Amino acid sequence: MTETMEQNEQVVMTPKCKSANSTTLIVERRAVKKQDDKMHVAGGEHTGIVINKENASESADLTPPQLCLEFRVFLVSGQTGKHTQESRTLRFWFKAHMTNGSAMNGTTNGHGHGDTEQAAVAQDFFKELVTPQEFPRDYVGFIKKIIKLMQNEYKTIRKLEVELKQLEEASVTRPLSADENSLDNVVVLSIEKVLELIESSYPNPITTHDMAKDNNWDEEEVAHHLAELQSRGLVKAMDHGAFTRQQSQDTQITVVKQMPTMASSKQPTIAIITAQYCEKLAVDAMIENKETFVRYTTVGPASPIGGYSRARFGESNVYTLGNIGAHRIVCTKLPSVGHTREAMTAAGNTTTRLLGTFQKVDYVFLVGVAGGVPHYTDYNKHVRLGDVVVSHPTKDKAVYVYCDNAIKSDKGFDFEVKSYSPKNLNLQGIARELKASNLDNSVSPPWLNYLRDGLNSLHEQDFKLPNTDTDKLYMSIGDGDLIEVTHPVPQERDNRRLDGCPRIHLSPVASGRQVVKADQLRQQFATQFGALAFDCEYDAVIESILGNCKDSFVCIRGISDYKDGTRRKEWQPYASLAAASVMKAIICGMEAPTNV
Repeated sequence: MTETMEQNEQVVMTPKCKSANSTTLIVERRAVKKQDDKMHVAGGEHTGIVINKENASESADLTPPQLCLEFRVFLVSGQTGKHTQESRTLRFWFKAHMTNGSAMNGTTNGHGHGDTEQAAVAQDFFKELVTPQEFPRDYVGFIKKIIKLMQNEYKTIRKLEVELKQLEEASVTRPLSADENSLDNVVVLSIEKVLELIESSYPNPITTHDMAKDNNWDEEEVAHHLAELQSRGLVKAMDHGAFTRQQSQDTQITVVKQMPTMASSKQPTIAIITAQYCEKLAVDAMIENKETFVRYTTVGPASPIGGYSRARFGESNVYTLGNIGAHRIVCTKLPSVGHTREAMTAAGNTTTRLLGTFQKVDYVFLVGVAGGVPHYTDYNKHVRLGDVVVSHPTKDKAVYVYCDNAIKSDKGFDFEVKSYSPKNLNLQGIARELKASNLDNSVSPPWLNYLRDGLNSLHEQDFKLPNTDTDKLYMSIGDGDLIEVTHPVPQERDNRRLDGCPRIHLSPVASGRQVVKADQLRQQFATQFGALAFDCEYDAVIESILGNCKDSFVCIRGISDYKDGTRRKEWQPYASLAAASVMKAIICGMEAPTNV
């Protein structure tokens, strides 16, 4: 009986309601009588599609949708050239029993049953609907693609309600596309940018000449901004016209030619590696009894390495030592992590020097920011700005996956990768326990207290939670155009996000400039390897950790954008502090060292 019903099913489009600025349609599977003059039955390539000439009855189906997804398209008026925004809402109803092999084209893509499978189907449907190669630019094409997808591929979707609504012109702020953002390669000289370059290079000094030459700036203007930063106590002058970041005075700082010998009981067993200045400040806020040692490279005239001076990729080191709980800690900052081989080599060398200097280190934490991988339909899998991703194996044993190359194939892309994992996953086990405790909303998670303490103690930069209205999710649809996708909302029985409390996610962390720069490629890579975060290429650092026979390491990434953590500067301090707070919770969950 069921088979006969399914064989006679047609995909029927029915208008539901229309107003001056909105249209709502229903696309559903129905058994259609052959003799029904209210229906227009399509033929040819559209066989199986039926257009209902009569409006849908409001009382026909009162069951609420099982999933809802909204996105906004930025439209340009051909007459006025003004940008307007159209909201498009998809409401999903699924068949009663979604069994294995029912998601799409006979597979579930590794997802389970029930809500999880429904969210996976809706996510795949949406991504295929808005794929850049075939995104329908007109209203008719958009509806037609929905119908064809339901007819040919997504047969577990029972009904879709499609609402298209024109938004007020005054509310539109069109974001820049990826192509338009790439025009920003010309860096505008400002006092903020000069400070950013000095902080990025820290602890390596950088000269006025190098800053001007690398960015095509006027050297006298750079010197003027440096003088202003000096007067504010933010930078200090070194020899040979070089400058470095002046740290706050609440930490004891000692400039040394080499690290002093320390007693065995004071030797750190945990090393923490950061790359950005705000990441280092956030980690330092978690450490008690801090003492910082800085060893500067002798800075001489510029000696180019890949377009930069040796001052940028020199051998200056900063080590902050202290305590977190029962553990001795050393924290360092990489001089720079970037997309050049020189920067990555320098980062690996800095890591090797760290582990060579502090040979009792058994555990290594990589703490800082990254870009999150959004899930457009599943609230529980959705990674938002301010959340924290802890590197953890999912689909295989890797906790970190670096994409060396992406080669186009008939099925999309084949990825050449380097995968990394520690021999010992004890830090990941503690992270699992912390995530489980996060599901109990009646108990305040420990990292939340550390986050609040950090906010109270940090005054050098603004680490406060940014306005959550700035957490906007955009997707490229090709030709320089973007759509804005709303964040998924929880079902009633799900645990809602606590205000000001980051959520912990467990997954591999990924990197690779080729996959980061393209939305669709990044999504495919993330799905294939189960990654929920992309950072700025730490493969050389991890190779150094493994090369130094450290069996336990973990990446803890606060989410500051939806790319690789480098784009949204306003979220970086808070995301760094969120990551550092989770780091402290993991360290406090470790057993106290015994071999002191």
